[in-house]
Amino acid sequence: MATQCVQVKNVVKTSPQTLSNLCLKINVKLGGINNILVPHQRSAVFQQPVIFLGADVTHPPAGDGKKPSITAVVGSMDAHPSRYCATVRVQRPRQEIIEDLSYMVRELLIQFYKSTRFKPTRIIFYRDGVPEGQLPQILHYELLAIRDACIKLEKDYQPGITYIVVQKRHHTRLFCADKSERIGKSGNIPAGTTVDTSITHPFEFDFYLCSHAGIQGTSRPSHYYVLWDDNRFTADELQILTYQLCHTYVRCTRSVSIPAPAYYARLVAFRARYHLVDKEHDSGEGSHVSGQSNGRDPQALAKAVQIHHDTLRTMYFA
Repeated sequence: MATQCVQVKNVVKTSPQTLSNLCLKINVKLGGINNILVPHQRSAVFQQPVIFLGADVTHPPAGDGKKPSITAVVGSMDAHPSRYCATVRVQRPRQEIIEDLSYMVRELLIQFYKSTRFKPTRIIFYRDGVPEGQLPQILHYELLAIRDACIKLEKDYQPGITYIVVQKRHHTRLFCADKSERIGKSGNIPAGTTVDTSITHPFEFDFYLCSHAGIQGTSRPSHYYVLWDDNRFTADELQILTYQLCHTYVRCTRSVSIPAPAYYARLVAFRARYHLVDKEHDSGEGSHVSGQSNGRDPQALAKAVQIHHDTLRTMYFA
């Protein structure tokens, strides 16, 4: 059963904007579609079956070495893309590599085939939250895990993989050289501004994209590292595709700061963290479960974040 929580203050004193936001969330949870990319403006990548994956890892608070890290991977389930499916795991604390990525990607590929009756010929993977110093290590492990997931489904199944890391935690800011191009009272750069020269790496494929319109304060662009690209995208193709995906986020009618798959993975991971907290404070389980939640029973932790079969193909996290 789909649920939507609303604070009492928003029920007593509501506004058209609040009601609109609630409708966006409820519609998606009931299986509806809020927005799609305009067909004649979509990237050429959509001419063949393609799945967009987003992945994120959340860690316990600093100083807490017992509670696990939580990994989340989401995958698109249609050609728009607008519908997504999620899978969640727990793993060792402070472990940045997604240890069960092969099994998680395999689950999503199966769900994609059930939804579309097609096997994706391309996998575009947006990975959120990777420290810059661990990029080579994480790429090596997770790229092999994605390939392993494909081979486990079918021996000769080798779709092209594009692996992109999304970073928001940096100190780079962009400003308009021409004051007449500034947007709104905040004076920020226009949404869609892309920089792939001068301040980027001299020979690696990375770029800055400010995909959202800053309403207050200085906009922070997202930094994208294209670590692997079997699909041989040009810089323009990948930048336009990434910008388009920033417009498909179901909670908002504006473009957001990172692509929807990466955003959803973040939501799923944070939601799973609350599931662990709920399990920890479940009065029916008592202190025994509290001990499990501290990391002494991995099976109980895994069960606490496991997505129920009935909600597996719904966007419960929206």
